[in-house]
Amino acid sequence: MTYPVLKSLTAWLILASINLASVNRVASANEQNFLGWTPPATPLVTCDPYFSVWSTGRQLTEVETTHWTGRRHAIGSVVTIDGQTYRVLGAEPEETPALEQIGLRVAPTRTVYVFRGAGVELELAFTTPMLPDDLDLMSRPVTYVDYEMKSIDGESHDVAVAFNVSGELCVNLAPDLVKASAVKIKGGRALKMGSVSQAVLMHQGDDIRIDWGHLYLAAAGGKGVKFSLAEGAQQVTALRNGASSDSAPTSIESAPGNEVAGAVTFQGLKVGDKPVTRGVVLAYDDLYSITYMGSRLRPYLRRDGLTAKGLLSEALADHRSVIERCEAFDQELIADLEAAGGREYADIACLAYRECFAAGKLVADANGLPIQFCKENNSNGCIGTSDVFYPMAPQFLLFGPSLAKSFIVPFMEYAASDRWTFPFAPHDLGTYPRANGQVYGGGEHSEENQMPVEESGNLLILMAAIAKLDGDASFAERYWPQLTEWAEYLEQSGFDPANQLCTDDFAGHLAHNVNLSAKAICVLGAFAQLCEIRGDEAMAAKYRATAKEFAARWIEAADDGNHFRLAFDKPDTWSQKYNLVWDRLLGLDLFPDAVREKEMHFYRRMQNRFGLPLDNRRPYTKLDWILWTATLTGDREDFEALVQPVHRFLRETPNKVPMTDWYRTHSGERVGFTARPVVGGVFMRLLYEPQVWDKWARRGGEAGRDYAQMPVPPEIDFLVKAADEAPAVWRYTTQAPQGDWQAGDYDDSQWSEGESGFGTSQTPNSTVGTKWTGSDIWLRRQFDLPGEINESLRLHIHHDEKAQVFLNGVLAGEFKGYTTQYDQQPIRPDAIAALKSTGNVLAVHCRQTSGGQYIDVGISALKKATLPVQR
Repeated sequence: MTYPVLKSLTAWLILASINLASVNRVASANEQNFLGWTPPATPLVTCDPYFSVWSTGRQLTEVETTHWTGRRHAIGSVVTIDGQTYRVLGAEPEETPALEQIGLRVAPTRTVYVFRGAGVELELAFTTPMLPDDLDLMSRPVTYVDYEMKSIDGESHDVAVAFNVSGELCVNLAPDLVKASAVKIKGGRALKMGSVSQAVLMHQGDDIRIDWGHLYLAAAGGKGVKFSLAEGAQQVTALRNGASSDSAPTSIESAPGNEVAGAVTFQGLKVGDKPVTRGVVLAYDDLYSITYMGSRLRPYLRRDGLTAKGLLSEALADHRSVIERCEAFDQELIADLEAAGGREYADIACLAYRECFAAGKLVADANGLPIQFCKENNSNGCIGTSDVFYPMAPQFLLFGPSLAKSFIVPFMEYAASDRWTFPFAPHDLGTYPRANGQVYGGGEHSEENQMPVEESGNLLILMAAIAKLDGDASFAERYWPQLTEWAEYLEQSGFDPANQLCTDDFAGHLAHNVNLSAKAICVLGAFAQLCEIRGDEAMAAKYRATAKEFAARWIEAADDGNHFRLAFDKPDTWSQKYNLVWDRLLGLDLFPDAVREKEMHFYRRMQNRFGLPLDNRRPYTKLDWILWTATLTGDREDFEALVQPVHRFLRETPNKVPMTDWYRTHSGERVGFTARPVVGGVFMRLLYEPQVWDKWARRGGEAGRDYAQMPVPPEIDFLVKAADEAPAVWRYTTQAPQGDWQAGDYDDSQWSEGESGFGTSQTPNSTVGTKWTGSDIWLRRQFDLPGEINESLRLHIHHDEKAQVFLNGVLAGEFKGYTTQYDQQPIRPDAIAALKSTGNVLAVHCRQTSGGQYIDVGISALKKATLPVQR
């Protein structure tokens, strides 16, 4: 394997000396940053889309912490100094005074707060060890919370520290039921919390939190370390205030998540001039992370059988060494960011780093290799979305082939399968965390609302970038038939795109899109590069000539005087041409520098207070695209001119949410989107620095080559058919029924009769037999169940929106959010146990709030899915 290489030992020594000087500079700069800016939301626990906790206050004690979706996920901490208790994390209990916060620093892997009062200075640090050269460590669902205390008045102080966590972190909604207990682990102890329901991978959607697996709060053993559980509002408040009682429960069987809490207390600390340190480990073991074409995949760190207790023991054992590695990584990366783009650019990238990685999950394929599934946070909840991982890609590309290929493999496996029949690339793999096939637009069944030029271009560009990393086209070879088909499609349809969507789909369809055309042209040039690397000189020459011809035509057709147009047929319009970045980055040499310089000169005139609008249609923008556009000319002054308003936006926006990428450039108000992985695009600037890219990519090491094929979806036997197979007659009512309406012997004779499914025809992939437009519907039908009754049974369900399904009066499943197609969902074991061969009753309640609506349920049986070894 080869990378863009440094040519000599002298170059290596020069680079080493530069980096060492940069590290020394950034250490000083970081001290100043303690009195610097406060992000709109500050990352605390950032492991994946479910284990994600943020503070939205300027002070850590100003608000309760939340999940990235805005739901309360409370963690808290108090310190007791010489008998007086102070809050240092969380807004409750309100009557407990807050210790004064004097500083904050956000680095790539760490967030550090500094407090001072009562003669003591306290540093409180949150470290999520996302080190890209160690994927085992990076995939740990762990955040370290560390305290460092010292006296600042020359006196010795008696100190106790308590850290607490709410049961809210392991349920979708705060009132959902939680159980908790204490567990012993090698090297320490832990508290364990999890939902009572344990609905593993049953729920999919956007505004959804985890309700399976277990949350752990662990600490090393030792004198003065105490673990406590609390149940009930009054007891939880006392625990959050640092109280611990010998009469507290040692386990909790079932209580609402917001009425359960656990805490670790470090008592009897003597704090003097020398720093005193203590720390806890906060971890989440989700058991299974992703459903991929019907097969449940383990998190990457579990690929060799590591258990939750093993994870915690490892995390405790290497606590200090991991913190030291993270500190060194942060310093070096910040130095590179500042050298490439300045201090404000480094601030933005530090905030983006954890947000990007935490919006996805690293899992193991059937061969134990790392593959990654990103979530389209706060836009529609899709999984593995092409026009989301395209802008996020710079952060992954920077750190080497393993990460760069991790999100491409599952997508390309789907595109290469018989499931995908179109001559262009897919949009997505499903709805997080269930990657069972495209759901956006027309899904697998229609070209409606597809993005053919956009998505095909994304994959071809990224394949070329990966070949640049590898120094060969071996990875592209695996998918050459698909890549060739997409290149041919773009050759025919890419220069002047039809009326279709692009990644900025919120802006609607647009024909003759000039920026989309620029992408297609760069893609054809990139494909020519791939052909050349493969040794196919004739094909390379063909596509190179086409790309050059298209670029010359583009310059003429898009010209609008002092800039280039939004659409070929729309004079006096303009747009950001962020797709042009690949021309310089990949060395395609398709567009002259004058094109980029003319655009940049125009952009600098069109900026508003908080940044450059996306185009002339509306004054909103995309943060990721601005950071791409800022790199076009390679001029430092141009780059900083476009970056500074973005930094101002992050300092002044009124919306206190994890960094959004879609906002208004006049007011700084968020339009939509929160905590999306696309912010990884801000690392595009570092890809223009060959030595920097080479350094980080080398550390990432070589990627595995024997990736497993996509799992073969299981065969399905439809035992109780839904409307997509054979409509059935149900009893139904839209008025809330009295009594145990779900029971097997309930009298539903007064209910109406209707044929399945129930809903409105505009709902995607619905088969409407009975129109339903109200807010709620209750359904019942009787059925017999041929064959064996076992754990292979599934609910064959299409719901929009929230649904409850009962079998013979026993809850079989609860489903939040909505689906856009029929899906196979597990049935709870006690509901399977309630089934019999004849005389069963299926009862359903569905609630609708907005948009399309539909409900239909059947019962299926799955034959075992297979996991192929390799292509």
